[in-house]
Amino acid sequence: MNIEQQINKIREELRQHNYNYYVLDTPIISDYEFDMKLKELQGLEEKYPEFYDPNSPTLRVGGEVTKNFETVVHDYRMYSLDNSYSKEDLLDWEKRIKKLVDGEVRYTCELKYDGASISLTYQKGVLLKAVTRGDGIQGDNVTTNVKTIKSVPLKLKGDFPYRFDIRGEIVLPYKGFMKMNQERIEAGEEPYANPRNTASGSLKLQDSSETAKRPLDCLLYSIVGEKTGIVTQFENLEKARKWGFKVPEESKMVNSIDEVLEFVEFWDKNRHDLPYETDGVVIKVNDLQQQDELGFTAKAPRWAMAYKFKAEQASTKLNEITYQVGRTGAITPVANLEPVSLAGTTVKRASLHNADQIAKLDIREGDTVFVEKGGEIIPKIVGVDLDKRDQSLNPTIYIDQCPECSTSLVRKEGEAQHYCPNFEGCPPQIVGRIQHYISRKAMDIEGLGGETVALLVKEKLITNYADLYELKKEEVIPLERMAEKSAENLVLGIEKSKMIPFERVLFALGIRYVGETVAKKLAKHYKFIDVIVAATEEELVGVDEIGIKIAQSVVDFFAIEENKNLINRLKSYGVQLEVSAEKLASQTDMLKGQTFVVSGVFEKVSRNELKKMIEDNGGKISSSISSKTSFVVAGANMGPSKLQKANTLNIPIINEEEFLSKIS
Repeated sequence: MNIEQQINKIREELRQHNYNYYVLDTPIISDYEFDMKLKELQGLEEKYPEFYDPNSPTLRVGGEVTKNFETVVHDYRMYSLDNSYSKEDLLDWEKRIKKLVDGEVRYTCELKYDGASISLTYQKGVLLKAVTRGDGIQGDNVTTNVKTIKSVPLKLKGDFPYRFDIRGEIVLPYKGFMKMNQERIEAGEEPYANPRNTASGSLKLQDSSETAKRPLDCLLYSIVGEKTGIVTQFENLEKARKWGFKVPEESKMVNSIDEVLEFVEFWDKNRHDLPYETDGVVIKVNDLQQQDELGFTAKAPRWAMAYKFKAEQASTKLNEITYQVGRTGAITPVANLEPVSLAGTTVKRASLHNADQIAKLDIREGDTVFVEKGGEIIPKIVGVDLDKRDQSLNPTIYIDQCPECSTSLVRKEGEAQHYCPNFEGCPPQIVGRIQHYISRKAMDIEGLGGETVALLVKEKLITNYADLYELKKEEVIPLERMAEKSAENLVLGIEKSKMIPFERVLFALGIRYVGETVAKKLAKHYKFIDVIVAATEEELVGVDEIGIKIAQSVVDFFAIEENKNLINRLKSYGVQLEVSAEKLASQTDMLKGQTFVVSGVFEKVSRNELKKMIEDNGGKISSSISSKTSFVVAGANMGPSKLQKANTLNIPIINEEEFLSKIS
C-alpha cells in the first residue's frame, strides 16, 4: 500500500467512526483510539501535502477565519411555512388540498426542531457549500463553520444524485447547551439565553475553530433537486439516512388528519423527553408529484403546514406603555414589562398593536398581564389578570400627538393604526425609510447598517435615500466607529447598488403596501418608473393582483412632489429605474391575457421552467381549472379530475411540444 492509499484508508475509517458516533450513536472504538487515528492522519497530511483533501476528517477542528460571510443566492428558494394551531386549521388545509389534487392523499409528520435553518449543497457526493436561510432567496455562505459539525457528512455513501440540496436545522442539544452555560458561569461570564439563538450565532463566528468547540448537531429533512429519483417525502428521509445524513427517527407516514392529530398530541406531551428544542410538528403531503401539483404561494408551499404547540405563557407587571414611530408613520404602542422568563428568553417588551387592542383588553399601566410567545419574534399580551388589578389604576388614553415630532396623529377610516403625517420632518420616519432602502431584500448595500444610517441622519449628512449617492469617503471617516477601510466599503457598497434590478428598487422606495411581490408585478407590467408615476388608480387596478388599496397608495406616494424629486435624483445617479434591456429582450406579450394551468410531469423542461416561460411571455399561472382558464398544459400523469374538469368546461388541453411551439 502506497502513502496515498494509506492516507485515504485512514480517512475512510475515520469517516465511518464519525458516522457511527455522531449519527448512529453507536461507537465501536474509544475516544482515545479515535484521537490516535486522527493524529496519525494529521502527521501524514503534514508530511505529504500533495494529498490534501478539503473534506478530510482532520479539518473538522476548524481554524479558518472568515471576516465577511459571502451572500449566496439559493439554487432553490427556501420557503417559510404556514402555521396552524387547531384541528379546524388542519381540516381546512386538507379541504384546500383535496380540491387541487387527485387521488388518495397521505402525509408525512416530522417534528419541527427549533434551530437555525441551513441548506447544504452536495456535488458528486461531496459537500460543496452550506448556506443559511437568510431571506429565503439568498443567505450567508457558512461552509467553513458547518464543516466543523460532526454530524454533517463531508462525503456521502450510496446511490446519491450528481447534485442536490438538502435542508435542515442546525441545533444545540440541551445537554451541550447546559454544559456550555456551566462553563461560562464558572468563568464569570453571562450564560447564553437559549439553544436556538446560540446555535444560530455559532454559524456566524469568524473563527471556525470556535464553532468547532460548540456541540452543534445537524438534523436534515428535505432533499431538493432535479432527477433525484425520489417520489415521496418519506422516501426522501429514508434515502438521506442511507446516504449518511442524520435524519430524526421520530418521523411517521400517516393516512389521515386524524392520524396527524394523534402524532401531534403524542409529541405535545412527550417533546420534553427529546434532546433538542421542538415547537411543533410539520405535516407534508407525502407524494412529491402531488406537492408539485399544489405548488407554492408567494411565501409558503401549499403542500406543507406547521402545527404549532400551544404557546407558552407567563404573567408579569406592565410598567409603562410607550409609542414607536415606523418608517410609514405608523404608531405602534409597546408594553414595557417587568422582565419575565418565557420560552427560553427574558421578555421585557411586547407589542400592543393599536388603540383598538388596548381598548379591547382594557389594559392599564400597573396591571398584571399575561404574555405569550408562540414562535413569534415579538411576544404579545393576551390578557389582563383582573383579580390583581389595583382599582386606583387609570384607563389608558391613547396619544394624539407624535411622540417624536409632536405632530397631531391621524387615523383613516377603516384602519386600525394611527399615523404621524409629518412625512418629511419626523426623524424615525426619515431613518426608517433609508434603513428599508438599504435592507437586504431591497438595495442590499454592503457596509451600511441601520445604526450607521441613524448616525448619518443625526450628523445631517443625509436626509433621504437619494443623499446616499452623494456621500464622500472624507465625510464618513469622522463618524464614530468608522475607519478608512469601513468608509471605503460603505461608499463602494452604495456605488454597487446602482446595479440592483428595477423591481427591487421599486420595493426599496418604501411605498406603503408595495412589498416584494407587488413590486415585481408592477415592474413587469409597466417596465419604466415614469409610466408608474403617471398611472391612475383605475389603470393600476387593471394590473394583475393589484387592488384598490395598493393602487391608492401608489398614486398617493407619487403625488408628493418630494418623492418625484427623489426619483429624478436616483435616475441621475444611475439607479436602475426601468427593466433592463436584457430582461426586456427575454420577455414578450405573446401570451398576454391568457391563463394557464400546468399539470403533470414534463420531459424537455421542468414544471418551474415552463411556468417561468409562461410568465416571461405575459401569461398568468393558475393552480386550479376554471372557466377563466385559457389552456391546460398537460404532461405525463396528469390528474384525472383535472382532465375531467378541463373537458367539462371545454378548456383546450395542450402538451409540452404544443406549448413550446406557441412561444417559438
